[in-house]
Amino acid sequence: MPDPTLADLQARHRDLAAQITRIGFTATGTLLRAHNECGSTGCSCHTDPGRRHGPYWQYTRKINGKTVTWRLTSAQADLYTEWIGNGRALRHLLAQMKQVSDQARDLILATSTEGRQAANPRENRSEKRGT
Repeated sequence: MPDPTLADLQARHRDLAAQITRIGFTATGTLLRAHNECGSTGCSCHTDPGRRHGPYWQYTRKINGKTVTWRLTSAQADLYTEWIGNGRALRHLLAQMKQVSDQARDLILATSTEGRQAANPRENRSEKRGT
């Protein structure tokens, strides 16, 4: 496949931006379905893994560097499943936008006389702009 043109990259960037606008609510974290043992020592859940209590849905994420866990209903777990998937999709689209932006930047700088480095590295002036 031939190298993309700047117009191709701009169109791809617009397409990715449009896809982002269609993503719903997002969440980060982990959703876990668990079967637990109870605190009663005589309960059969301690001797037979098939008789553990549950299933229980747990949602875990980091808040201010601390892991926080919530127990959810099945309906809430369904929502978090969608939101976590949306979050993954958003991060994937943003990574693609960054890649397209990097390609466009390299293409623009390669064809621009302003973007070329001086032959002698000592002649290059450094000025920090942005982050």
